[in-house]
Amino acid sequence: MGLTAEQLQASLDAIAVRDSDMARALAAAGYPEPRIRERGYATMLRTIVGQQVSAKAAAAVYARVEALLGPGCPPDALVAANEQELRTCGLSRQKQGYARSLAELTLSGELELDSLPEDDEEAIALLTRIKGIGRWSAEIYLLFAEGRLDIWPAGDLAVQIAVGKIKKIDGRPTEKLVRAIAEPWRPHRGAAAIFAWHAYQSEVI
Repeated sequence: MGLTAEQLQASLDAIAVRDSDMARALAAAGYPEPRIRERGYATMLRTIVGQQVSAKAAAAVYARVEALLGPGCPPDALVAANEQELRTCGLSRQKQGYARSLAELTLSGELELDSLPEDDEEAIALLTRIKGIGRWSAEIYLLFAEGRLDIWPAGDLAVQIAVGKIKKIDGRPTEKLVRAIAEPWRPHRGAAAIFAWHAYQSEVI
């Protein structure tokens, strides 16, 4: 599961002691709500289904796929399903390829989502073996489903914009700059990312 409210508060307080800009932003916007997902195959499948569509549309497609395949969309049932059945549920051919990649890696034992490597970069490398799962999706999974403390999705546009607001930077900072800015926030960058999404939507920063 993801970072709890208590973990978020403790980590953000630790960052605020080191960074006056973050302290100011935290005082203005308040603590973010936790973002928590279940660990495992079903959450990763939901990630694939949800790519480039609204949350409402993704939920509807997942519900149809689950109705077809059974609770949790078991990987063996997904692999056995034919293309037309899955297309009728709303899964494009491309997303079917991604979903089958996830299911096949799970069935073969090459990907065990309940026992990913403890090293974040090793875990990201393993997750990105799934077709259609890039670094950003892997980072989001590790942050929301595993609650890893130091995940920092610096390539996320909302994170970049929020860091620019917090640091009073003209224009959106680059991914490289956002990574550099966050270095002093280790090992609390996961909480900083969740706060960045919160700050991105805030009118008071």
